[in-house]
Amino acid sequence: MTVLESQTVGAYSGSGSILLEGVRKAYGSTVALDGLSIEIPAGEKFALIGPNGAGKSTTLKLLVGLLRQDAGTISIMGHPPTSMEAKKMLGYLPEDASPYATLSVRENLEYVGALRGVEQLRDRIDKMLSELTLAEYERSKVGKLSRGNRQKLAVALALIHQPRVVLLDEPLNYLDIPTQERVVQMLDRLNATILVSTHIMSIAERLTDGAIVIARGRKVWSGSMGELQAQAQPSESIESVVVRLMTGAG
Repeated sequence: MTVLESQTVGAYSGSGSILLEGVRKAYGSTVALDGLSIEIPAGEKFALIGPNGAGKSTTLKLLVGLLRQDAGTISIMGHPPTSMEAKKMLGYLPEDASPYATLSVRENLEYVGALRGVEQLRDRIDKMLSELTLAEYERSKVGKLSRGNRQKLAVALALIHQPRVVLLDEPLNYLDIPTQERVVQMLDRLNATILVSTHIMSIAERLTDGAIVIARGRKVWSGSMGELQAQAQPSESIESVVVRLMTGAG
């Protein structure tokens, strides 16, 4: 266990499913996260909202263990993101996800499902193919699919093991309206803690009940969607409220 991992385990209070405390991450001289602290209770659905370059994708990559923080502590249900315990309960959809291009749709699901130890895997795959209208493409190589169908498969790969903690980076990108509704319904049925990274407020409102607004690598506001909407002036859109929060103007 590394020093960072031991600090992470010790910092867990037991109340948060997703926990970051004082997290800093820099890429050379560019600071992506500057003391970011977030706690999301188990079973809650939150949106991570911010402009491009705010640190949203970096936050998700840290939570899933693809990156290591320079300072601060991170835990998933009390476990370091790089631990096997965390990996078993995590589902992750990166922005512009790229399933294995030389495998078929079904082969991708079989491979990831086997790695995840999914029971009754064939039935689970059939269900995902049906829900996401991918059955007719199950033998097609991923490299020949449309961008929308690759995104459907990426969603299926993230959810096939029915994870307890789900991290989604712009999950509705490239999806047509009927598929967006199917994905929203799938997430609603999933008994999981969900964190959705987006800069589109309509997506945040459809998928989550709470919001964390970040700017320049720092949290500037957090609360429920209702509390966010309550900050609007007469005739002011929720997008304008978020802009005020990001710029420190309100």
